[in-house]
Amino acid sequence: MTSQVSSSSPADHALLGDQRKPDKEIRRLDRVIIRFAGDSGDGMQLTGDRFTSETASFGND
Repeated sequence: MTSQVSSSSPADHALLGDQRKPDKEIRRLDRVIIRFAGDSGDGMQLTGDRFTSETASFGND
């Protein structure tokens, strides 16, 4: 597992007029389980289809 932490400080964001919150720690994980809950109608099928398409476009399987 690797971690990355941004080196920019909240003051840097304020000076640039950026209203974002400070960057959070990023952790890379080997495995993740995501569960969707809902009725088995078209909305859940569409959610699963779009989620699968997006994750596959990033090389995840």
